[in-house]
Formats: sequence, C-alpha cells, structure tokens
Amino acid sequence: MNPDHISFNTLFTKAPSCLTSARADVVRPAHVKLLDYEVELGLVMRRALTAPVTVAPDQLHEWLAGVTIVNDLSARDVQLPQAQFYKGKSYRGFGPAGPFLLLLNPAEWRRWPELRLRLQVNGQPRQDGYAGDMIFKPHQTLTELSALHDMQPGDLIATGTPAGCAARAPGKLVMWIMRHLLSDATKWRLFIGKGQRNPAYLQPSDVVTVSIRTDDGRLDLG
Repeated sequence: MNPDHISFNTLFTKAPSCLTSARADVVRPAHVKLLDYEVELGLVMRRALTAPVTVAPDQLHEWLAGVTIVNDLSARDVQLPQAQFYKGKSYRGFGPAGPFLLLLNPAEWRRWPELRLRLQVNGQPRQDGYAGDMIFKPHQTLTELSALHDMQPGDLIATGTPAGCAARAPGKLVMWIMRHLLSDATKWRLFIGKGQRNPAYLQPSDVVTVSIRTDDGRLDLG
C-alpha cells in the first residue's frame, strides 16, 4: 500500500453486477487462469457528492456513512495483458463484500488508520497491513473523485490493498529485457506461463478468509 514515489492515484471501476455476498462461492471463468485476491477497505457514501469539493481529513463523517470489507478479485491474465482493469475485475462474483456495513460516528472515523486488513487462503496468511499505510487517504480519494463524476448515497468505493497478492512485479533486469527484447505477445505469454506455476493464485476449492478490525476489537467489520 505504500511504495515510494507514487505521485498519482490509480482509479478504476468494477461493474456493480460483480458484487456478491461475502460468503458466496466464486466462479472462475473457464478462460481465467490467474485469479488473484485483494482485501480492501470499502467506503460507503453518506450523501450525494455532485460537484468538486476539497474534503479535509476531519470531514469524513460528513461524506461517508460507514465501512465494509471488499475482496477485489482480479483476473490478472485479462487485466494486465489487455490493460483493462474494468474487464479483469468485473466478472460476476468478483466483488465479495461484507458481511457487515459498520456505521461510524465522527470519533470512530478518526480511527480508520488503525483498521488492520488481513487475508488468508486456506488458513495461510497472505495479506496483513493497516489502513493508515494506504498511499492515498480516504479524504484525498474523495476529493479527487469529486472532480470526476457524481456519487450518491450508498455508493461503494474500494481503497488500497496491502502487500501479499499473488501477482508480483518482475525485477528491473527482467523488466528491461521484456521491454527491449521481447514482443508484447511473447512477453505476456511468458507472464501467464510463469503465473500458472505460481501456487499463490487461487485454485478451485480454495477458501479465502478476510477480516478488518482494530487491534482492540472496538471496530470490527466481520
């Protein structure tokens, strides 16, 4: 969530039809080989936002009703080779959310950086980090989104994810070779082939367990 020298916020959409129950089975499309997970803090709008505004850190309670858990499932072999975040992240069932919507009062909103995001696959820890480590904070994201499009009460915004996803960025030498010596078709064929040998990608019958809570348990999203 916190690499150095990131100067812009990467914004993308997921189809509303991808939303599903936190306990629903996920159906991996037959052509998808590299199915990845991302635990994310979901922000739920309290009121309409229909014009550019500057949201201050202490004004989250004015714009947001509460928080929930989102598992931002992604078909990496669609998202990355095709450079299509929307397509790779929007298959039906690729947006498990919940199980609860935790409504926060102003004092509780000030504790959002203390929320700890954890994800396990078959009981094995994969992701573990605090919301406060996000590169772009909720008030910054709301400010930026307000300049782009309208948002309505109940709209869901998924935020950043901790380290630990199955997808891994290649090293600098590999990146140089891929950029200068390989065609795009060869580059992505090698990427997918390597990914299929990576056991971290989700497989049939895997169980993903996600939680977001403060360490003292006072704020617990389930």
